[in-house]
Amino acid sequence: MTKRVHNFSAGPCTLPLAVLAEAQAEFVDYQGSGMSLIEMSHRGKYFDAVHRQTVELVRRIFQLPDDFHVLFLQGGATLQFSMVPMNLLGAGRKAGYINSGSWGKGAITDARPYGDIYTAWDGVDCGYTRMPDTSELVIQRGTRYLHITSNETIGGIRFADWPQVDVPLVADMSSDYMSRSVPWERFDLVYGGVQKNLGPAGMALVIIRKSAIESCNTDIGRYLRYDIHADKDSMFNTPPVFPIYLMGKVLKWMESSGGMGAIEKVAEEKAAIIYDAIDSSGGYYDCPVEWGSRSLMNVVFRLPSEDLEQAFLTAAAKMDLLNLKGHRSVGGCRASIYNAMPREGVQALADFMATFQASHPG
Repeated sequence: MTKRVHNFSAGPCTLPLAVLAEAQAEFVDYQGSGMSLIEMSHRGKYFDAVHRQTVELVRRIFQLPDDFHVLFLQGGATLQFSMVPMNLLGAGRKAGYINSGSWGKGAITDARPYGDIYTAWDGVDCGYTRMPDTSELVIQRGTRYLHITSNETIGGIRFADWPQVDVPLVADMSSDYMSRSVPWERFDLVYGGVQKNLGPAGMALVIIRKSAIESCNTDIGRYLRYDIHADKDSMFNTPPVFPIYLMGKVLKWMESSGGMGAIEKVAEEKAAIIYDAIDSSGGYYDCPVEWGSRSLMNVVFRLPSEDLEQAFLTAAAKMDLLNLKGHRSVGGCRASIYNAMPREGVQALADFMATFQASHPG
């Protein structure tokens, strides 16, 4: 039997073993065609069926209203940092951005060349250890949208409650995409790289309100225009075939696991296992995030010293608990527990944390 470790990587993500096995079985000869799906024309009947089914699964699982387009675009979320303001802003239009950490700052940096960008809330004073309350947001007159990062992968913070403001929301949901329900009436656009929760790297899932597309800027390169991608049903050029195909299988797995309600419940339960291990350690493990902003996808924590952290990571790897090192910009440890991380993996980590503390007192 193929060896499988517990992979806590922040991205690319752990994928369901059943999905990987199914893709492996189909890879060389897709449905008796004599060729792989990734060798076929993206306009042929086989991929057309895959594409349409994947769009329908996104709509069904995410409970998406009919007045939104579903787009599969190359470039991941980082390209969307530029595409969003390119399309939604124009002369005399401004947008507010929440600086909640590394990815929030990245979105602000990339948006500035394309419009009047201001910071509606800045987490620098709190060390990016929490998300803001709606009452703390400063929304200027004439704002086209408020951009948020729903979950900061590096800092391990999330919006537990969505902001309630009088302008449309735009959200980078890369690291908690389809791990919880969304109040669609508040949003004009959501986007995210699929490599955290939904599939392999190389694609962004973009969901945009149809009325927002009607007023998009068209004075930009064709691939950068949402209206063209919507009109062509994500087929303006050769789409990212393999990520679409594999994401479709992950979505089927999600639906068979109970859909969004069940996934959200399991995410809360898995995160609670690790946070309980942290909170019951008497301070040996410390999570710097304020309680109300704790991420359910990326659990960050520190040990009493960097030497102990390195010993922890080394010992964890020997137990097949891999990729627990925190991002190089912040250090420490991080356990990314996306949708496909089994509960057994989370429990194995919590058990190891207790064992390590007992054998390595601070």
